[in-house]
Amino acid sequence: MSDLRLRPRRAVLFSLLALCAGVSAPARAADAYPDKPIRLIVPYPPGGATDVIGRVLAQELTGALGQSVVVENRAGAAGNIGADQVAKAPADGYTLLMGALTSHSINAALYRGRVTYDVEKSFAPVSIVGTVPLVFVVNPSVQANTLAEFIALARSKPGFITMASAGNGSPQHLAGEMFKRTAGVDVLHVPYKGSGPAMTDLMGGQVLSMIETVPAAQANIKAGKLRALAVTSPQRVDALPDVPTAAEAGLKDFEVSSMFGIVAPANTPAPVVDRLNGELKKILAKPEVKASLLNQGAIATWTTPADAGARVSAEVARWTKVIDEAGVKGD
Repeated sequence: MSDLRLRPRRAVLFSLLALCAGVSAPARAADAYPDKPIRLIVPYPPGGATDVIGRVLAQELTGALGQSVVVENRAGAAGNIGADQVAKAPADGYTLLMGALTSHSINAALYRGRVTYDVEKSFAPVSIVGTVPLVFVVNPSVQANTLAEFIALARSKPGFITMASAGNGSPQHLAGEMFKRTAGVDVLHVPYKGSGPAMTDLMGGQVLSMIETVPAAQANIKAGKLRALAVTSPQRVDALPDVPTAAEAGLKDFEVSSMFGIVAPANTPAPVVDRLNGELKKILAKPEVKASLLNQGAIATWTTPADAGARVSAEVARWTKVIDEAGVKGD
């Protein structure tokens, strides 16, 4: 048979081989993944909730994946430096972000034009891994034992009630702005440089109220140094079982939690994302992991990648609306 007659057959054969190779490449990538250590970037200093949660999950993922998952702290610019590093990393699953996704969603709106990545487009969500509810707390001198009484007091004295926060643009601050609009009250925002000094002044009576994370407030609540009025989660919190939810206390449509999750760079192969997601599903179901996260005040949470992405988009939309309506400006 002449070479001319063989050429069409060879072309078809080569095309079929190329097609088969293309179809099987993602499967081979997933089977081989991971074949080297993975970096888990924490965009905050060591010791905080994001860092501790990341280290718990990194240790568990190391055992599950058979490769070291190494936590690297890349702090700065309200978490934006570390997040930007992951957004620009190769999309191969070997650089991941342990993100405080509520804070990153707030940053997207608060620092529009200054954030160098798009929280909705620059990442491939893997899973939400934990949520941290907030709690309304007041100085014991405040004449309000329930959230309804606190709202009534604030309405009777517009601008008199001071409400501290961990800083301008923090989740605590924006929860306060959301509260003002939901409850129809006028309270005076007093920003601090972190939860620690805000809580100190709240207990000392220099400010009267705050919406703070449960982990930061629970010890002082139990010691009687602060009075808890309501938690902002859909259900009551195990650490504060006698404290009603905001909905139970009469404030409907007010649910706020800080959300933590793991994301990869955009366009990371779906089989790699699915492998990580599947391992996290098993890890987050372990009683010891749930307990470790609960020690940080975080409720262990698992989602599909699609649900994680939807939640991030919902956070961006929510906080953009609050920031625009309240006229909040970034520092």
